[in-house]
Amino acid sequence: MLVDSPPEQRAETAPAPPTRRAIRVLGLFASVALLVLVALASIAIGAKSLPLGDVWHGLFHDTGTYADIVVDDRISRTVLGLLAGAALGLSGAVLQALTRNPLADPGLLGINAGASAAVVTAITYFGVTSLNGYVWFAFAGAAVVGALVWFLGGSRGATPVRLALAGTAISAALYGYLQAVMIMDDAALSRMRFWTVGSLASATGSTITQVAPFLAVGTVVSLLLARPLNAVAMGDDTARALGANLNRTRALAMLSATVLCGAATAACGPIVFVGLMVPHVVRSFTGPDLRWILPYATILSPVLLLGADVLGRLIARPAELQVGIVTAVIGGPVFIYLVRRRRTTQL
Repeated sequence: MLVDSPPEQRAETAPAPPTRRAIRVLGLFASVALLVLVALASIAIGAKSLPLGDVWHGLFHDTGTYADIVVDDRISRTVLGLLAGAALGLSGAVLQALTRNPLADPGLLGINAGASAAVVTAITYFGVTSLNGYVWFAFAGAAVVGALVWFLGGSRGATPVRLALAGTAISAALYGYLQAVMIMDDAALSRMRFWTVGSLASATGSTITQVAPFLAVGTVVSLLLARPLNAVAMGDDTARALGANLNRTRALAMLSATVLCGAATAACGPIVFVGLMVPHVVRSFTGPDLRWILPYATILSPVLLLGADVLGRLIARPAELQVGIVTAVIGGPVFIYLVRRRRTTQL
C-alpha cells in the first residue's frame, strides 16, 4: 500500500525549476554552438563547390593547391565576418541603450556616412586604390563624425534626442557630398561601387590584423558599460539617483560604438541592419538588462552576418551576392515589422 509523503517532504524532494539566470546561461552556450556551426559552414560552403575532403585538407595542410588557397581565403573571410558581426551587433546594442531607442542602429549617428565619405575622398583626391588604404581613411572618417556628433549633441550636456538629431543632420550632409563626388568622378564611382555595397569577399589577414586591436578595445569598453548603461536607460534622474556618471557613460558609449562600427565599416564597407535586428531580437528574450543583451548580441550578430554571407554564395552560384545586399533584403521587412509592432504596442 502506497502512502503519500507529506507536502513538506514532496516540496523538498521535487526538482527545483530552472532559474531565469540558468536559462540565459544555457542560451549563451547554445548561441556559441550555433556560431561554431555557422562558422564551419562559412568555411565549407562557397560560390565554388569543393568536396568536404578538400576543405578538411585545406584546414590542416598548406600545399599550395587550388583547394587550399580557396580554404585559406574562406578562413580569412570567416574570421572577418566573426569580428565585424560582433562589432556591428555590439555597437547597435550600445547605441540603442544610449539613445533609449530600440530601433536605433550605428547609421543613426552618422558613423557609416563618415566612413563612406572618407573613403570617397581618399579615392578621388588622394588616389588610394587598395583596401588597406581604405581601412584607415574609413576609420578616421567614422572617428571624426563620432566626435562631431558628440560636440553638436551638447558634449557634456548631450541627450539622446540631441545626439540622434545631430547624427541625422550630419548623415544627410555627408551622403549628399558622397553622391556629388561619385557623380562627378566616374573612376571613383567605379571603385566605390563594390565597397559601398558591403562585402566580406576582400578579407585578408592584413585587414584583420589592422582592425582587430580597435575591435578588441571597443568590445571590452562596451561590455564594461553594461551596468551604467542600464542606469542611463531608466532616465537621467533615475541614473543620477543610482550614482551613474551620465557624461562619462555617454562619452564612453559614443567612443566604443564609433570604434566598433568604424573599424567594421572600414574593413567590410557599410553593412546595414545587423546592428538593428540582432539587439532588438535579443531583447525580446533576455529582457532589458544590458548585462545579457551585450554578450548575446556579440555572439548572435556574427551568426546573422556569416549566415547571410553563406546564403549570398549559394543563391547566385557560380557568382555570389554581397552580404550587404542580403542583410538589406532580410532587414527591410524585419524593420517594417518592428516599427509596426512598436507602434501597435504604443497605441
